Amino acid sequence: MTTKTPEELIAECGAWWDTAIIDIHPGQIAIRGYPIEELIGRVRFPDMIWLMLRGELPTRGQSDLLEAALVPGVDHGPHAPSIAISRMAVTCGLPLNGAMASAINVLDDVHGGAGQQCMELYRVIDAAAGAAGDPVAAATTVIRRQRDGGDKIVPGFGHRFHPIDPRTAPLFALVAKAVAAGTVSGRWAAIGHAVEDALKAITGRHIPMNIDGITAVIFCELGFEPELGRGLFVLSRSVGILAHAWEQKQRGRRIMGPMPKEIPYRYSGPARRAVPAPADASATPGND
Repeated sequence: MTTKTPEELIAECGAWWDTAIIDIHPGQIAIRGYPIEELIGRVRFPDMIWLMLRGELPTRGQSDLLEAALVPGVDHGPHAPSIAISRMAVTCGLPLNGAMASAINVLDDVHGGAGQQCMELYRVIDAAAGAAGDPVAAATTVIRRQRDGGDKIVPGFGHRFHPIDPRTAPLFALVAKAVAAGTVSGRWAAIGHAVEDALKAITGRHIPMNIDGITAVIFCELGFEPELGRGLFVLSRSVGILAHAWEQKQRGRRIMGPMPKEIPYRYSGPARRAVPAPADASATPGND
């Protein structure tokens, strides 16, 4: 075993949690090299998100587009599982942080993962299309291949509640504005539209893009990795989770389940039946 000097051990301990994000010393805080006192009052929260994740401050156009994508995902009503869980958790006695943690934990692949999955789909289509390829043809090929493999759901398109998602068009208008300003390329917006066209050709009906599809376009346009796309959605939805948990806390009700107690759930098991009588111990072998 190599013997290390005290100085070497201290240096090794200091490097244990190596980070390029924040530098803290007594009386000093710097984020990505910027003194915190200079950031306060000069940058907006979307700028801080960008700085923390990407290492540099965004342009105003990048920040505006990121902020626009975060706004509409904050809430989708108390019937959304994550929101419902936050409210139920509060009625079970959890504080706000516990309610938020419980709700955020369900934002996984099925409820909360569509944005990341859509970004991954766009990347596959982009690679299939190539530099000068046809995105509609590439999208059609990729989607047909997925459907042949048994995956009928295309993340980011169609909505169980909205025939037309009211959040999509305003965000697409902002993407077009950003393209015109040179903030983003428009490459991923074209792929998003190509998926809509491909779905119509494959299914024979219009399956419109939803909020996950358009935010996937924006996060791709802004250069975020797919996994960060889900993280950004979680940041957005956390605002709604907090608001609903706080609202429920003010009402003071206790132990609220997923539906009122007056509405019975459906039981689908066996009909009522008697428990079988125990076997007669005197009839067991060896007792006669």
